Amino acid sequence: MPYWLYILIIALVIYVTTSIALYYLQDYMLFKPEKLHKDFEFHYENQNIEEHNLETRDGAVINGLLFKPKGPSKGIVLYLKGNSKSIKGWGKFAVDFTRHNYNVLMVDYRGFGKSTGKRSQKAIKRDLQVVYNKIKEHTTEDRIILYGRSLGSGFASKLASMNQPKLLILDAPYYSLTKVTKRYAPFMPLSILIKYPLPTYKWLKYVQCPIHIIHGTNDKLIPYKTSVKLSKVNPKLTKLHTVIGGGHKNLNTFESYHKMIHEIINSKPQDIDLSTTSIHVKHSSKPDKAKT
Repeated sequence: MPYWLYILIIALVIYVTTSIALYYLQDYMLFKPEKLHKDFEFHYENQNIEEHNLETRDGAVINGLLFKPKGPSKGIVLYLKGNSKSIKGWGKFAVDFTRHNYNVLMVDYRGFGKSTGKRSQKAIKRDLQVVYNKIKEHTTEDRIILYGRSLGSGFASKLASMNQPKLLILDAPYYSLTKVTKRYAPFMPLSILIKYPLPTYKWLKYVQCPIHIIHGTNDKLIPYKTSVKLSKVNPKLTKLHTVIGGGHKNLNTFESYHKMIHEIINSKPQDIDLSTTSIHVKHSSKPDKAKT
C-alpha cells in the first residue's frame, strides 16, 4: 500500500471517529446540568417564591420558580437561563426584575434541577410553549416579557416568533449554535452533526415585538460582533445595547447593564415624526469648494 494512501486512510478514520464522537457527546459538551433531588427546598433571602411543576404530554415534569415582587405586579418575565447548573443558582438574578415590580418565572430545562424527560431541541421548544401557554391563562401577552440568556436566547427568540409578547430581551445571544461550534471545529460537517442548531437569526425574522439585545464588548465565548449581526436581521424592531468591557458571564456586575434593564422595561416606545428630522438629508459626495 502506498504511504500516501495509508496516511489518507488513517486521516479518514480519525475524521469519521471524531464526527461520531461529536454527535454522541455533544449533549455532555453543551449542557452542564445540576440535578436536584425532588425533595430539595428552594430558599432565597428577601424573595417571595412559589414552586411549580408542569407535566408535559410525554410524561416529563418541568420544574419552575415564580418570584413575586413586593409591589403590585406590572407583568411577568419568563427568564430562560443559560446551559449550566439549575434555577437554584440562577434564581439570584430574579431581583433584577422583581425590583421593578415584575413577576419572574424561571424554569429548568429537561435534565436540569428537578425537571425530567429526554432532552432534545424539539422537546425543549415544545415544553417552553406549554409554559408560555400556562402563563397566558393568568395574564395577557402584552404583560409578558421574554428574557433569554446565552443558550436561552435562542429558545426565547423561537417563543417570540410564535407568540406576541410585550418585549424580547436577548442577553449575550448567538447567531446560531452551529456558528458557535464552527469556531472550535471548523472542519466538521456540523450541519449534519449538530442536534441543537438553534438558528436564532432565522427566528428573529418573524418576531413582531420590540427586540432588545444586550452584549458585552469583551465576550470571549460569543463575540460582540454576533449581536451586531443579529441586530440587522429585524432592524426596525431591534435595539442593540452595548456593555463596554462586559464579558460573557459578568454583565450583571456592570452598572450600565442595570440601567439598560431599567430603561428597556420601564420606558414606553415613542413614535417619532421623522418629517421634522434630518433623516432625508444626504451629505454631498463632492467636497465643497473653498470660497475666496
